[in-house]
Amino acid sequence: MQPTYSAEAEAYRLKIQAFLSSNLPDNWAGLGALDGEEALAFTRKWRDILRDNQLLAPSWPLENGGAGLSQLESVIMAEEFQKAGVPTGGTNDPFSIQMVGNTIVTWGTEEQKKHFLPKIISGEHLWCQGYSEPNAGSDLGNLGCRASLDGDEWQINGQKIWTSAGHLANHIFVLTRTDPDAPKHRGITFLLVPMDQPGVEVRPIKMISGDSEFNEVFFTDAKCPKENVIGEVNGGWAVAMTLLGFERGEAAATTPVAFRGEYDRLVELAKSRNKTDDPIIRQRLAWAHSKVQIMRFLGMRTLTKFLAGEHPGPDASIFKLYWSEYHRQVTELAVDILGADGLTVEGKFPNGAFTTDDPGADTAASGTWIGTFLNARAGTIYAGTSQVQRNIIGEMVLGLPKEPRTDAGAWRDIPK
Repeated sequence: MQPTYSAEAEAYRLKIQAFLSSNLPDNWAGLGALDGEEALAFTRKWRDILRDNQLLAPSWPLENGGAGLSQLESVIMAEEFQKAGVPTGGTNDPFSIQMVGNTIVTWGTEEQKKHFLPKIISGEHLWCQGYSEPNAGSDLGNLGCRASLDGDEWQINGQKIWTSAGHLANHIFVLTRTDPDAPKHRGITFLLVPMDQPGVEVRPIKMISGDSEFNEVFFTDAKCPKENVIGEVNGGWAVAMTLLGFERGEAAATTPVAFRGEYDRLVELAKSRNKTDDPIIRQRLAWAHSKVQIMRFLGMRTLTKFLAGEHPGPDASIFKLYWSEYHRQVTELAVDILGADGLTVEGKFPNGAFTTDDPGADTAASGTWIGTFLNARAGTIYAGTSQVQRNIIGEMVLGLPKEPRTDAGAWRDIPK
């Protein structure tokens, strides 16, 4: 692990900073300074700017609509965008570009690349993720959503849950069980499914914050073209792990930056309320500072492997467990600093439901802290619960004895 970047990498960072300076308003404070509708309008406009400058999918090859940047250059771009408080794309682009787009570039046929990638860049296709199920959340290999080939089409039946931005999408990449007699991590196929059809139903899930960014998706004899398989039939597990690698690689770079910015805003809040003289508050702030610094090095360790072309191993669970448990505790500190003001909402909630609020959020207003506090409860659940992360670390990193288990997954009990 190298805690610093090369001179060449820093030179590219200056180029990204110049791009931001040239294309952002003079008074730009960050996406967090905008309310919901303003933030959406800015994001749509910003996406067009990125598309026109070939920075919407920077690591894609030039022939696929990208900029042909190295993984390191893409990471530096993501870091600078995070610091500036601007998105790297539209609302669904983390799924459309970072996840399934990169996976199509890696695993797709030439025909699939020519068909899907331009539609992702143009925004015609908006994607969401069909992985988790009621009986297969963190234990993804236990999935039971089934697909069977009927002539030239796959017929899909089952359910997915916690589908972020599913209500905005018109396509979903779905892990389905195509061989119910195979061991649970086999017999899985990765399908690209259009959502604008009678067999697909999306139901929003109301969250504690009042938002509904998560959804349930139900498939009832839904159709998918036979050729929309990424990778091999019954070989979807390897494709799914590749996709998660793209998701975690960028997160290892941007998550510590986001949490550092949030910590700085938290210190400002404590100062504005004269709480920094309180020895308990000072001790808790010092604890949070040390945790953010450690998070930076954990992220760089994960990032080093990603840039070397390695897929995340079980030790990636350390990073996920670390930041999600930290965020639960540090947002409790924020509410304690607010005191009685934490009982009422002043100002707006965060624009998104994940991790921190955006740079530019009103540090003094209670809304940003209360909203983030509520969202942080889910951070220990989505992308793998803390309990499962601890199991992975104990069994696969530390070599502790495994819990009793069976490979007879729940899908075996679902009627065909």
